[in-house]
Amino acid sequence: MILYHASNEIVQYPEIRKSRYTKDFSWGFYCTALLKQAVRWANRGTGEPIINYYEYHPNEGLNIKKFETMDEEWLDFIAACRMGQLHRYDIVEGPMANDTVWNYVNDFIKGDLTREQFWVLAQFKHPTHQISFHSLSALDTLVFQKSEVIYDR
Repeated sequence: MILYHASNEIVQYPEIRKSRYTKDFSWGFYCTALLKQAVRWANRGTGEPIINYYEYHPNEGLNIKKFETMDEEWLDFIAACRMGQLHRYDIVEGPMANDTVWNYVNDFIKGDLTREQFWVLAQFKHPTHQISFHSLSALDTLVFQKSEVIYDR
């Protein structure tokens, strides 16, 4: 399976970097199986929009959490990660809380939206995909293939 990582640089050797803000599935190295999504993300920042390609070789011996859909468990997991809580998974895969959905998640966390209101607003958003790698063993499942500059059209 080919995965894509959006960046403004070539990332031949993926790393897990702790940053100021946590992401949907906490700190990790994020990829997607959707090239169109990767291109959109690469074109958001400054510099050249670079898409890095990786061959992904799943390792069933790793602790993997997969969310098939945006459901109650997914919402609670993302809310916890965004509030700084850590997890013990090597790899987490599932839908992404894009900018619009993330605003709804944030409003849910603050108590400005009920769970029911969140689902009404979130149900009409585009399908997304992300897979995040949270350990060195998880990163070993990725083999760099190539990178290329792709501008969003």
